[in-house]
Amino acid sequence: MLDVWERGIRLHPLDRALLLLAMALPETPSAELADWPLGRRNRALAKIRCDCFGPNLKGWLACPHCGEKLEFQMNAQSLIQNDPEKRDDSGVPLNINGLTFRLPTSRDLALAAKESDPAKGAARIAESCRKGPPATRDWSTDELSAIGESMALADPLAETRLAFRCPGCEEEWEETLDISSFCWTEIEARARRILMAIHTLASAYGWSESEILSLSETRRAWYLEMAQA
Repeated sequence: MLDVWERGIRLHPLDRALLLLAMALPETPSAELADWPLGRRNRALAKIRCDCFGPNLKGWLACPHCGEKLEFQMNAQSLIQNDPEKRDDSGVPLNINGLTFRLPTSRDLALAAKESDPAKGAARIAESCRKGPPATRDWSTDELSAIGESMALADPLAETRLAFRCPGCEEEWEETLDISSFCWTEIEARARRILMAIHTLASAYGWSESEILSLSETRRAWYLEMAQA
């Protein structure tokens, strides 16, 4: 946990997601992971989350209308109904308005992230996913919308949308569940707790980091309780 956190703390969120996959799937080349369709990537990240922290996702957000805080929870198992090692949609072509596309990957999101304008970002994804000789063209709003809808239907886990309704003002809206950011937030919180435990026990008993980490979680918790008494 500490190694993942230390290696990923300065990375872009997209690179953090690939780091998590690389450390969980060391037999798969990193270049190959970057070419996974986003749905396959998200299923694998959800499985990592379930393995490390359990399936229950809990969080909160603020109502965009009145600002009231809402808590929510969902079962991450719903994101991994299909085994990512057995389902590979990377070679499935999409025929849209006479053009052929492949499904977006992390590399395509990295290209789109360079654009501050969402429309330009969508155009970058369309260009990079279009099969055929490289060619730059002007994409209409209708074309980009059709491409986005077709890609979402072909790879539904590429983006998970959650519907909310505020109990205070009854505002209704949707939010995107970013499983990668969810995982990273929990990893960072766990790493900070471990570091605090190391600091406390090292200060109290003079033990080294490796000695403290070699303790079971149960014994470490007992020593922490005694050190803080």
